[in-house]
Amino acid sequence: MTPEHSSERLRELGGLAPVIPVLVVHDAAQARPLAQALVAGGLPVLEVTLRTPAALDAIAQMAGVPGCVVGAGTVLGPTDVKAALAAGAQFAVSPGATDALLAACETNDLPVLPGAATASETMSLLERGYSAQKFFPAEVAGGVRALKAIGAPIPQVSFCPTGGVSPDNAADYLALDNCLCVGGSWVAPANLVASGDWEAIETLARNAAGLARN
Repeated sequence: MTPEHSSERLRELGGLAPVIPVLVVHDAAQARPLAQALVAGGLPVLEVTLRTPAALDAIAQMAGVPGCVVGAGTVLGPTDVKAALAAGAQFAVSPGATDALLAACETNDLPVLPGAATASETMSLLERGYSAQKFFPAEVAGGVRALKAIGAPIPQVSFCPTGGVSPDNAADYLALDNCLCVGGSWVAPANLVASGDWEAIETLARNAAGLARN
């Protein structure tokens, strides 16, 4: 898969909803009902971070949920790419980008949203062909003002800001011309997942799905 086709696919996915839930799953048994609640609330594209032993099993469970497009987050290299694909991930998200990671995604036809935090990183990825990128860590890297500033000289790139994005600032990001969607964990807080309160999570998802975009 070429970088151009990868970014085209991520733009399509980012257009399905204004928020991509960023999920840390500790118990794979909760994965399917969690995905069902989020999809029912209007958030069909989900990112499961590879930060727990249950992550790959969770991806496999979510891949079978009707209407769900599940990807792997915190993908750091070729080993993660292969594991994510084997679990059923349909895309990858990385906090940054290395040649080895990008090459593995391209070779294995896995669309990837590579991370960038500066204009130089953004330019390097764009030079390779990636016009859809993750702005991370969004708030630490300067937030809405930084993303707007990067967009002025590099309007070709669309971003999914992630890291510190919340209901309080999501709308500000989504109002930017270069914001494709946002990534956030607030739609599936740990306490609600642990208690299995899927109705409350569906409500949070529905509220997030209703956020206005530029």
